[in-house]
Amino acid sequence: MRNSLAMGSSTLLAMSSGLGNLHPSLRHAWHPLCRSSEVTSEPRSFRLLNENYVAYRLDDGAVRVFRDLCPHRRAPLSLGACEGATLRCAYHGWVFDANGVCVEIPALGEGATLSSRARLEGPAGVGESHDMVFISPEAPRTPLPSIAFAEDPAFERGDLPVMVTRASAGLLADNFLDMAHFPFVHAGTFGAGEAREVPNYAVTRDGYTFVAAYEHEFANREDPGVSEGLRPLIQRRRLTYRYTAPFHLELAIEFLDAGGTNVIGFFLVPVDDETVRIYSSLWRDDLGGSPQRMREAIDFEIAVVEEDLRLQSRFEILELPLDITAEVHTRADKTTVELRRILADFVAEVPNS
Repeated sequence: MRNSLAMGSSTLLAMSSGLGNLHPSLRHAWHPLCRSSEVTSEPRSFRLLNENYVAYRLDDGAVRVFRDLCPHRRAPLSLGACEGATLRCAYHGWVFDANGVCVEIPALGEGATLSSRARLEGPAGVGESHDMVFISPEAPRTPLPSIAFAEDPAFERGDLPVMVTRASAGLLADNFLDMAHFPFVHAGTFGAGEAREVPNYAVTRDGYTFVAAYEHEFANREDPGVSEGLRPLIQRRRLTYRYTAPFHLELAIEFLDAGGTNVIGFFLVPVDDETVRIYSSLWRDDLGGSPQRMREAIDFEIAVVEEDLRLQSRFEILELPLDITAEVHTRADKTTVELRRILADFVAEVPNS
């Protein structure tokens, strides 16, 4: 267990600048590329860290991901087609096997000797977790994220539509972990009537992850028992945040009065220097299998994210400060300060970043 208050000299050196969407250290981390359902036998292109990747699924269900560039004339491979376990480029018909090795060049005819350089470039790591496809462009220094609730049959899943916005992935992560903005940014959804004071809470760090939990009062407008007069609007809930560097976030909300748990997964993809793609999913055990209630829960969460984006998309400087002294912090900011410390340590420990 690492001491959250301890910062070595390497960390202090790493704090000389902020973390932007294209910071070179981010190539050494796991990032969500897309949802598992988006990867089929038809090749499709997804952008991450200013590079395009082609993703497709083999007949055995395995996912393949490569740079979306044919080594011949750099044509997008996502315009090609899968043929069994191979991928054929749409430009000159070159065929690549499941490992990215070229096995056919039609212009050379059968039996031709193929160059060893005729192969696709892939990320260092490809993995799937909680119905998301993750890749790490270079050898990952962070753990592959997971969400335990995704494996619990008591929970139903609902996916928000993919959102693309002008933003900093670091600042969006900071916003997700911030507890003091609820009454102000989210006055139109759940923030109205919430207590402004953030109670004291603890953050427990483990490497490039942390967990933080606290309880507070809030306006539970989703609770049918409020309109039925069974429970008051202002109720109690426990929030447990789980963070995995760099941009994988989870919030489990336990409704202590109404009962049930709402888990929000928030997965950020730094697309380019000022664009972020947002994947978000809900896991609920309190909707009774009702598609309508899940739709309402998704719509509510969309409204919450849109409230955040109205502010986040207007930031002038799109990077997360890693120098703890660059901003003024309070005891309510423990999670967001820990975010900065973890990312500062990560940047310091990644070679040539």
